[in-house]
This record gives sequence, structure tokens and C-alpha cells, in this order.
Amino acid sequence: MSLRSIASGLRSLFRKEQVERELDEEVRAYLEMAVEEKMNQGISRKDALRAVRLERGTLEGTKEVVRSGGWESFVETCWQDLRFAGRMLRKNLGFTSVAVLVMALGIGANAAMFSVVNAVLLRPLSFNDPDRIVTLASLWKESGGLGPVSAPDFRDWHDQSTAFDAMAYYENDDTAATVGSVAEYAHVAMVSREFFRVFRVQPAVGREFSADETKPGSDGAVMISSAFAVNHYGNPDKALGQKIRMLSRTLDVVGVLPPGFNFPSKTNIWFPANTIFRDNEFRSGHNSRVVGRLKHGATLGQAQAQMTAIGSRLEEKYPDSNTGENVAVARLRDDMVSDFRLTLWVMLAAVGVVLLIACANLASMLLAKAVGRSREIAVRVALGAGRGRIVRQLVTESLVLALLSGVLGVLLALWGERAVVTLAPTDVPRLSETSVDAHVLAFTFVVSVLASLLFGLAPALQVLHVDLNRSLKQATTRAGGAGIANRFRGALVVAEIALSMILLITAGLLLKSFVALQNVSLGFRPERVLVMETNFPASDLESQKRATAFYKELLHEIVATPGVLNSGAIRTLPGHVASAGSYWIDQQTELVNPPHAVYSIVAPGSFATLGIPLIEGRDFDDRDTLDAPFSAIINQKLAADDFPGQDPIGHLIHWGMDTTDPMKIVGVVGDVRQAGPASLPRPEIFAAYQQHPGPSTYLSILLRTALEPSALSETIRQKAQSLSSDVPVKFTTMEASVSENVAAPRFRTLLLGVFAALAVALAMAGVYGVMSYVVGQRSNEIGLRMALGASRSAILRLILRQALGLTGSGIVVGLLSAAAVTRLLQSMLFDVKTTDPLTYVVVIAALAAVALAASYIPAHRATRVDPIVTLRYE
Repeated sequence: MSLRSIASGLRSLFRKEQVERELDEEVRAYLEMAVEEKMNQGISRKDALRAVRLERGTLEGTKEVVRSGGWESFVETCWQDLRFAGRMLRKNLGFTSVAVLVMALGIGANAAMFSVVNAVLLRPLSFNDPDRIVTLASLWKESGGLGPVSAPDFRDWHDQSTAFDAMAYYENDDTAATVGSVAEYAHVAMVSREFFRVFRVQPAVGREFSADETKPGSDGAVMISSAFAVNHYGNPDKALGQKIRMLSRTLDVVGVLPPGFNFPSKTNIWFPANTIFRDNEFRSGHNSRVVGRLKHGATLGQAQAQMTAIGSRLEEKYPDSNTGENVAVARLRDDMVSDFRLTLWVMLAAVGVVLLIACANLASMLLAKAVGRSREIAVRVALGAGRGRIVRQLVTESLVLALLSGVLGVLLALWGERAVVTLAPTDVPRLSETSVDAHVLAFTFVVSVLASLLFGLAPALQVLHVDLNRSLKQATTRAGGAGIANRFRGALVVAEIALSMILLITAGLLLKSFVALQNVSLGFRPERVLVMETNFPASDLESQKRATAFYKELLHEIVATPGVLNSGAIRTLPGHVASAGSYWIDQQTELVNPPHAVYSIVAPGSFATLGIPLIEGRDFDDRDTLDAPFSAIINQKLAADDFPGQDPIGHLIHWGMDTTDPMKIVGVVGDVRQAGPASLPRPEIFAAYQQHPGPSTYLSILLRTALEPSALSETIRQKAQSLSSDVPVKFTTMEASVSENVAAPRFRTLLLGVFAALAVALAMAGVYGVMSYVVGQRSNEIGLRMALGASRSAILRLILRQALGLTGSGIVVGLLSAAAVTRLLQSMLFDVKTTDPLTYVVVIAALAAVALAASYIPAHRATRVDPIVTLRYE
């Protein structure tokens, strides 16, 4: 397009009156010249005018041809279509309101869900060149499971690999930190030397750790997050040189990291590894997470191949600890979201189905509207309007509806994304970054446009089937083409029911799975158990002994508190696994590929407090001190695996947590599901907290109460604070902890249930609308049938039979589709098959009943048709 044509078009658009006058003068002169040519041939002016009109068209027709020659003509007609669409939608305000609301629900749900998917799965990590950052994990070849890494293995990985610019390990946890005089919980990470090189991050204020500060026994230094600096010191500059007391050490703040950097998630404080704690030198002690940055030119596949080779060498060199173990490499983003990727994509697909149902619903409404406008369309065609132009006009109306729905959908999405975030498990990565940003708005716009095509194209194309003569002869708005439209509307209803069927079956399977999870025997009784999380600041043996004394006195005072039935303490609550590793029975320390168990630290009374039965032997008691021979209690699973048909009491067991000394088995307790209700019990070793002061500096105090647990919170807090003001406390209950274990399945079930309910409501509205339209279309036939003797019950059965035919077709299609789709959900289900017959039967019965109810009102209306009135009308 030339600049001249652009300028000419803009002039036509913005100086329309002047251009129209010039065009009128030019065309009149052109036609007058043609008339004069005819008159020069001896024809009268009247005949010359007639001949010119026949040859070259009328004045207005010629002007229209000239106008249509420029690009501005297309813009002008589009503007006309938009204005006409606006008038038509205002004219039918009730229809417009319903249509916009229906579509806004579908578009808004999609936008809300996409905002979560975008934040968690799609948005790049906010690190420098994030796709080159990977995680490295121990891979258990037999089970395919992934886990933490031992310090010796990490050093070998680091020293033998060449595919990485940097590699580092970290361990993170909540620990006690005192800023000023106030003790609080802080998210703390212990990181190795190259940690910040992996992320290519520099302090925004201050400096990195010096070489001396990363050496064992050095003066303590920490870096803090920008948010922590602002919250505690007002601004990052004031944080430098401040003191933080943590792990019985006073540490200097040497740097403040940039805003937004908080890896691992929610970390406030970073300190160098080995300065406070020495590495666990057992290869069986898997405690650390590892990250690395790939070199430029190195691919993920090359890094994986190299690390697999290194893992194989370590397996050969250290068969006692590394047999069956290798290395898995994955991109950091993939590793972060691996537990939630399938759930979020399934939820997005579910709202996509809701949108398809909404589109089908609106397409059905527009088809009925288009058939009602067939006489109007026929008149416009007869007056010279092209069918293509009319199709464009109707599509424009659909587009306007969709854009209005999109605007309302964005408003609903603002509320919807907050609701989804509230319902989602708290450990979903980057969930706090969810927002309706430019990407979400662009997604909403694209969805709105595509939706307008989905629900608007079929009604618009209906005009191509309008019988012009028949439509013009009709005395009413009922016209030709209704048969095709009715068949298409029926197909849309079948599709709506089928899609609803898929969502209902999926929701039903998830609900049954969730109920099964809730009914699983956990191996303990969580009701009326108060949990007080504590963390005693300790880093060396002396401070760890003080921690042991603190807990001993605290437990002594708690058990004497009115309302407390039992008390105890545990390092990791049931339902969570914080530490695991190899173990050996008696003198089998040279055993190749030793078995693995969960490691736990407990105080006397913990099993009774949690309701875990003591099967054999004794509980820990005051005999199990640091100076006494080490004792251990095992669970039934370990006893069955290692002592089949034997008495395990008195045997020795070794573990790789904090000591190589043997522990004498003094008891056997019942199994609990350590990793949540969906996992089977694993072998577990319990050790006495007084004999293992290192891992026992942070314990969860357990209290079984006769009252509501929260009623004792303040009393117990005061007792803890009176013994040590440096120990921060947090309260929860075992029931809340158990609830956290099923947060993900609860989220899936609740959200998909909402989507399924919305889908069914829309589908039933579609059934109601179609059957109401059928009754209106067949009112004359119904009147004639009744005049010939048909009973009202026969008319009722006639209409309901048609409705049930559509419903049955939809159910059959939905069943076949659901059988294929639900196979993808097997990993989300617990103790339920994707072909669960009860779920299918209940969903079929429920959907048929709801469809029958939706059809009954129009069917009942059909029985009220007055045959005399309809026959007189006909």
C-alpha cells in the first residue's frame, strides 16, 4: 500500500463530508459526460439517461463502486457493522445480558486458571539465564525415586563433572533467629561456596562471603533478603553490620540480596556451609539438595550422561552405600513444579471444557435468534445485500458479545484467581506471583475472539441456507432453514451433555479418591493433639546439651498442666519425612546395598500421645540418656522385613544419621504412614532425643488434651518462654497437619467439582433452551395432535422422549470420551480405578435426572397448548 493510498484513505475517513461532495460532483460529471455522448448520437436526453443507467449504473451505485475501491471502505463497513451490532444488542438487552453472563463465566474461569498456570508453569524464573540452572538429585534405580544427596557424593559430583560452570548444595529449614531482643522463626539456608554463582546473583547492598568466611570455624557472616532487611531495619543500607543471633552464634550481616531473590523459596537468611555445622561425612546421610549451572554449549542430555557415568563409578567404588544409586539431572523450573504440573494442566483443561459448553450454549441461542431473523435477512438480501456481508455482520455481533464477555470475564478473573490461590496448597511454587498481567489479558483477548468464532460462525453461516422465496412468503418470523438449525442445536446439546459427562466422571473419581484418603488408617490418632513447634538455638555440643535440658524441663512442666492427658516431642510430625537413609542390623555394616528407613527422634510419651500402639518392648524413658547405651525403637514394617518370625528386642541396629554407634532395639511400635495417607508405611527407626542432642535442637512438642487444643496454647507458650526467651514457638494441631497432607487432592477435587457443577448448569440451561424452542416450533403440530385426540400425558411423553433421546446420545458420547480421558488421571487417584463402575452409574443417573428435570418445564408447557387457538392461528 502506497503512502498516497494511505493518505487518501485517511482523508476519506476524517473529511468525509468534503470527500463525499467531491465524489458526488465527480460522478455526476462522469455520468453527464456519458449522457452527452449518447445525445450526440441523436438520442433524446430521457433515453440517454436510461441507457447510461443500464450501462454504468445509477449515481449512488457508481459512487458505491468508487467508495469500495479503497482500504478505507473496509474500515468504514466494519465501523457500520459494529454500530449496527451495538444497536441490535441494545434492542435485545435481555438476550445480551444472558449471553454476556454465560460467556463471562467461561472466559473468566479460563482467565483465572490461566493466571495461576502462567505464574507457576509458564513464566520464566527470575534468574539470569534460568534455563541453564538445573537440579541434581540422588536417583534410586529400583524405585525411580529421587532424594537428597550426601556431602561426600556431592564433592565427587562437583570435582569429576565438566559440564557445569558452578555446582552447589544447600540445606534449608526454619530456625530460631534473634534480631535485637526478639526471637522469631526465620527461613534459613546453609549454602556451599558456589551457590550464588549458580544463580549469577550479586548482593544489592554489601558484599558476598569472603574466602575466610566460608572456612570451618570462621567468624559468622550472613546475607539476608531485601524483604527481611526492610522489615527489620527499615532499608537495606541500614542492615549492613547488624547482628543476628542464630544457632548459638552471633552473625554479622555482610550483604543484602536483590529484591525478588529468595531461593530456596521464602528464604530470609543465607550462611556458608561448614562454618557452623560440619558436613555429615556418611555417604548414607542424604541431607542436601544440589543445584548447578550448565556451561554454554552443554546440553541437559550431555550433563545427564556425564553424571550417570559418575554415579556408576561411585556405585562401583562405594558398594556399601551407593549400590542402586545414581544421579538425575533436571531443569530447575521443571523440578520445582513437577508435583503440580499435571494438576494445573488438568484444571486448565477442565475450564476449557466449561468454555466449550458455554460456547455451545450461546451458539444454540444465536441459532434460534438467527432463524427468527430469517425474514429480516431475506429482505436485506432481496434489497441487494451480499450474503458474505450479512455473515460478516452476524459474526461482528458475536465478536462484540465475546469482547463484552471478555471485559466482564477479566473482572471475574480478578476475583477467581484470588479464590484459586486461597484454595491451592501453600507449597505450590511461585503461587504468590499469580496476577492478571499482560499475558493473562492477551490470553483473555485471544480466548474471547476464538469463542466468538466458535459460537458465532454456525449461526452466521445459517444465512447461506435461507430460502429467499419461502422466507419472504412467510407471514411470521418462522422461516426456512429451521430444520437444519434444529438439527445443529440438537447436536450442540449432545456435545454439552457429553462434555459435562466427562467433567462429572472426573470429579466423581477424584471425590471418591479423596474420600478414600480421608478414611485411610494413618496409624495414629490426630484428634485433640496440640503441636507446639520449637527451635532451640544450638550449634555445638554444649549448646545442644542445653537444648536437651530445656526440652526435658519443658516436658516435665507440660505434663503437669491441667487439661493435658499426655505429652511428648518429635523431630518430624507423622505425615512428613525429614530424614531417611541406610540402616544395618547387628554387625551387618559391610552389607552391600543396605535397606533404607525413615529416621525419627522422639521423647518419652510421644507414642502414647499420638495413639501409636506399643506392640512389644518398652517406650523410651529417663534411662535413655547421653551417657547410657543407645536405644532404638522400630516399627512393625522394619520388624517384619528384618526379623521375620524372630523377636527383634535386644538386637542392634545402626543408622547413618548422626552416629555410627550401635543402638539396642528396646521396642516395636505400630506403623504410621510417614509420607501421608497416600503412601504405604516404610521401615522407621526411632531414637531417644536425649541420646542424640545434635538432631534434637528443634522438636515439635505434642500434647493430647481433654479440652479444645487451642485453649491451652497461651499457657504452654508462657511456660516455654519462661524457660528460654530465645526459643520461638508456633502452634498448630495434628488435625491441621494431616489436613496439609491432603491439600493437593482436596484442591483438585474441590476445584474440579466447581467446574463440573458449572458445566452441568450450563448444559441443563442448553437442554431447557432447546426443548423450549422445540415446543414453540411444534406448537401447531401439538395443537393438531390434541385436536385429533392426543392426551396431555401423550404430549408430555412426546416431548420428554425427544429430550431423553438427546440426553442419551450425549451420555453415550460422554462415556466413550471419559473412558479415554480419565486414563490420564490415574496418578491422581488413590484406591480408585479410572473405570470405577459405581462412579459411572451415579453420574449417568444424576445427569439423566437433571436433564429430565430441565426438560419437564417446557414439556409441561406443551400440554397447556390450546388446540383451538393454534389451529385458528395456522
